[in-house]
Amino acid sequence: MLDDVRLHQALIGQPGSRARLNTPALVVDRDALDRNIRRMADLARKHGVALRPHAKTHKSVDIAKLQIAAGAVGVCCAKLGEAEALAEGGVESILITSPVVAAPALARLKALNERMRDLAVVVDNPANVAALATVVTRPLNVLIDVDPGIHRTGVPSAAAAVELFKVIEQHKKLRYRGVQMYCGRQQHIASYKERTDAISERMDYLKSVIAALKAQGGAPEVVTGAGTGTHHIDALLGVLNEWQVGSYAFMDRQYAECDLANQPAVPYEYSLFVDATVVSANTPGRATIDAGYKAFATDGGVPVVLSGAPKGSVYQFMGDEHGGIVDPESKHVWTIGDSMRLAAPHCDPTVNLYDAYHVVSGETLVAIWPITARGRSR
Repeated sequence: MLDDVRLHQALIGQPGSRARLNTPALVVDRDALDRNIRRMADLARKHGVALRPHAKTHKSVDIAKLQIAAGAVGVCCAKLGEAEALAEGGVESILITSPVVAAPALARLKALNERMRDLAVVVDNPANVAALATVVTRPLNVLIDVDPGIHRTGVPSAAAAVELFKVIEQHKKLRYRGVQMYCGRQQHIASYKERTDAISERMDYLKSVIAALKAQGGAPEVVTGAGTGTHHIDALLGVLNEWQVGSYAFMDRQYAECDLANQPAVPYEYSLFVDATVVSANTPGRATIDAGYKAFATDGGVPVVLSGAPKGSVYQFMGDEHGGIVDPESKHVWTIGDSMRLAAPHCDPTVNLYDAYHVVSGETLVAIWPITARGRSR
């Protein structure tokens, strides 16, 4: 079967080859990606914070290795399957940020721990701790997951954190490393001041958890969390010593609409695009492109129209395979075959819809990177 990856291999290195991609295509601007990776790594170094980017954003061995080469200590993975895929590609330091509980998953975790240099997983329940201790054959790093208030995962109180620490200490095959608290609800608060107030309150709570652990001999070596939306504030607050930022590498509409650093300019740039083609244009001021629900995640609203349309044009979902582009002045006339570039509303689940990144420098396709952990979320 001639899929897009095989179809496009011959275009690598040919000047102007981006315009010849079969669409919709997931495209990464390598130069913008490198700049984003470098900016975050430089900021982490400036503040003396370890950088452990969240690979759930890109699910890519190639991008994880770029982040590590820039100074990251390793990566995070949301689920075991992602960790397996990245480990197979040579990533040696991974934190799994969700509890691993099911019996088949525990067996896989044991196997992964035996072949990795540095694997860690979070826990929030004594029964899970006991199960891990029973299964693993070599020491496994564990962190206590702290509920930031959304009641998804994590221990519910400082007292519960202390009790879980005591349970972990009973098992010689488990190494207590510290705590995790990821404040997902606060990441997309648009106002810098409101986001600062919200995350400051949560960091005060985390400090109380840390203090309780210290009092019982459980001072955490690692205090991990943060995200693209709060990392600038977290740098100033100084509670976290490891950042799990993810979307900064690509950016998306949700984060681009936030004041990330209390300044007019967004410190990171779009590096991830969906390239599309006009397939119908029979009504002035409207065009239909070949990118619909199957081309973009829909949980974050609509994509941003970046090029190929008049300024202010907006996207509308028009079905599985199609999207509509509307000129606000209802004047523009498109021609079928016209190219269009869009930014994802939410990058992580959009990436999961594709098999590969088409990596460009300028207008030239320079590489095709597989999305290594696509479909490996279990």
